[in-house]
Amino acid sequence: MTQPQIDYAAVFRALPGMVALLTPDLVYADANEDFVRLSGRTREQLVGNYIFDVFPENPHDPAAAGMRDVQMSMERAVDTGERDTMALQRYDIEDPARPGHWEEHYWSPVNAPVLGPDGQATLIVHRVEEVTELIRARGGAGGDREDQVLEAELYTRARELQEVNERLRQAHARERGVALALQEAMLPAPRPLGHHQAAVRYQPAVGTLNVCGDWYDLVDLPDGSLSVAVGDVVGHGLAAACAMGQLRSALSAAARVADGPAQALDALDMYARSVEGAESTTVATTFIDWTDRTIAYSCAGHPPPALLDPDGSVRFLDGATDPPLGARPAASPRPQARAGFVEGATLVLYTDGLVERRGEDIDTGIGRLAEALARHCGTDPEALADALLKDLLPDTGATDDTALIAVRL
Repeated sequence: MTQPQIDYAAVFRALPGMVALLTPDLVYADANEDFVRLSGRTREQLVGNYIFDVFPENPHDPAAAGMRDVQMSMERAVDTGERDTMALQRYDIEDPARPGHWEEHYWSPVNAPVLGPDGQATLIVHRVEEVTELIRARGGAGGDREDQVLEAELYTRARELQEVNERLRQAHARERGVALALQEAMLPAPRPLGHHQAAVRYQPAVGTLNVCGDWYDLVDLPDGSLSVAVGDVVGHGLAAACAMGQLRSALSAAARVADGPAQALDALDMYARSVEGAESTTVATTFIDWTDRTIAYSCAGHPPPALLDPDGSVRFLDGATDPPLGARPAASPRPQARAGFVEGATLVLYTDGLVERRGEDIDTGIGRLAEALARHCGTDPEALADALLKDLLPDTGATDDTALIAVRL
């Protein structure tokens, strides 16, 4: 079915309420039927003419400020690219049938920019609602003029508050979009690992912008091994994410040249001392040797990796634990241990948001993790990752960020 051609000029002119289009120089480009009818001007008197030539300010009112306020609002709309809602305005109109005779009018205006492809304003949509009769009606039962103006002003302020709330909502949506793009750029999906499967998950704490200091990483090593690591920078937000990005990149580079995970953490520890916000970061890193079927590992203040065997038994790799980054003598090498694995086992690394709960010993949370792993033994890494988050994170949302990576061995 062919879509009908829409005459947008006709739609604009038929819009209810007073609406006009102006150029950024405040020259009328068009006006709808209601604007022409209610303003007391013809279309020819409007289009092509400067707004304040068509509607000059009342020269008999030395306190008049409507022209200045309208001009400033329109300029704000052009400069910011955002809608500008004005407070109630008194702007008297000269009766075209009686030159020199000015009638008192009150208006509630809104100015919104029309943006071009370059993001610059090409037109201003000027919508006005006359509230003169509202003020008069409210004052008809004995109210004085100050009460009338105050009531109309409150009406306008309510509209302004609604406008501010909408702007805040839009700003939050923009910030969230930026945060998601940043997090996805720093924590990409894992690439294919030959016949091995891997799954990653990132779950931010409730009430955050979706950026945090938790990370995961998989790195192919020159000898054919695979480095799998997770880390947790203290804090949330952009500052923690920036520190995380630096540490993640540094550990990835160190793993490629280190003799093992402990040496990679030693190099990362030295680097972290020069990174703002990196103090007390925890990290767990593993090197998987596919030929020998062994996992070399080292942890810097981090919960131990879990190894789920095909028979459902769970081992925690806790034989090489050490303090977090920056919390130990630089000259002392970190410990390293090694564990064997069988084909079909699953290695799981995670951050403490998965197991830690306020007022509870972390060993209790690690025990819950062991039970969940055994319960979901035999599932592929993708299903296992989803099941762990569902089983272990609170229904109301986690108060700490969580990163998780599962690799089928």
